[in-house]
Amino acid sequence: MRMLVVSAFIFLTSTFANADLRNEAIIAISELRGAGGIHKMPDEMLSMDTTFIAAEQYLQLNDREKSDRYYLLTIQKARVLATILLERGTEISVNTNDQPQDRLQSSAPSASPGHSVSPIPVVTPESAPYIQAVVSPITTPPSTVQQDETRSPPATEQTASDDDTDYFPNDLTSEKFVGNVNTYIVRKNDSLRLVAAKLGVAPNQLAHINQLDPKVSLKFGQKLKYNNRKIVPQRMKNGIVINIPDRTLYYFKQGKLAVSIPVALGAANRSEKYNWKTPTGKFRIIGKQKNPTWYVPFSIQSKMEDDGKEVITSVPPGPSNPLGKYAIKTSLPGIMIHSTTKPGSIYSFASHGCIRVYPEDMEGLFKEIKINMLGEIIYRPVKLAVTEEGRIFMEVHKDAYSKNMGLDTEARRLIEKQNLSDRVNWAKVKIMIK
Repeated sequence: MRMLVVSAFIFLTSTFANADLRNEAIIAISELRGAGGIHKMPDEMLSMDTTFIAAEQYLQLNDREKSDRYYLLTIQKARVLATILLERGTEISVNTNDQPQDRLQSSAPSASPGHSVSPIPVVTPESAPYIQAVVSPITTPPSTVQQDETRSPPATEQTASDDDTDYFPNDLTSEKFVGNVNTYIVRKNDSLRLVAAKLGVAPNQLAHINQLDPKVSLKFGQKLKYNNRKIVPQRMKNGIVINIPDRTLYYFKQGKLAVSIPVALGAANRSEKYNWKTPTGKFRIIGKQKNPTWYVPFSIQSKMEDDGKEVITSVPPGPSNPLGKYAIKTSLPGIMIHSTTKPGSIYSFASHGCIRVYPEDMEGLFKEIKINMLGEIIYRPVKLAVTEEGRIFMEVHKDAYSKNMGLDTEARRLIEKQNLSDRVNWAKVKIMIK
């Protein structure tokens, strides 16, 4: 018979009888951490912690019913983890008197088929690389819960759907965000990369959310969940904002965001001879052309020569013209906004500096854009937003052009600028940057 010597799970004792649900959940988390649960079951602990965060968010919104449900669910998860640790041989001392089992069964939400669960933030370490660019809540839990710097805190908010698949809630209605959470129906000739390009998400993120093998072909009519929500980086009355790190074009009309479009931008790799990174700066629209002729820039002609290919100086309108059917010329030297014959390249760094737009998106944008309209290309890998309800969100992208901005420094600057230092979960900020 195994000796139980460490009092590690006092959350099962009768001390709960006079404590509220929130305190019970706090103690449960604290005691599991003290027993080494973070190192022994990191994914499960992460799920429990983020369930607690969901409860905290509902409490902040004064939705006591939902917050109580998620505090109860936190306790329920803690009980399961306690049992698992016992079965694995962890020496603990457990008093099972007055367990909250009856309350849990009657009040806690279920993830069983046919029962939809309200937002529970869930993310595993394996998924983190794929969702780093997704808008993420960074509101801090109360100071009564100590943050553990040895683990990766949750990076995005997700919902358990009817089929118990991790997913993202679609409850953000603030004008500070764009994009949504929805389902895409696969069309004929769609590939994972092409669908990702249309939606403005990374192919590996799309594969991960839908538990797909990236090498397997999509089926006609197949349903794909996606989340392409982003924080609007900068506003203007009328014109265009293009943020390089998030590979998105934002078009404003009469002070409101009319549309956001995923784009392809200049290749990030730079050789000693060629630099095709898209430049930043303000511009104005100086020309529009349907069925344009492409006059090949000298740098591309030079690359053709270096590669031993025939040097082409111009390409007439047609299916082989990389500008596609529509081209908009900006005042930035050599920089155009144009459609493309390579739609799969959208939402990547693949052009020679120009802004490529998915053909269907470009057709509508071309009609809207006017000569002399103003615009600006910016470089903001870190974005911050505070909703009208006071929820704080951050979005982080890689420093694709290696500008050595210091993402952690930029994140701290944005947070401190809005006097939010004491309200954010710095552990979450840290893992998003990492």
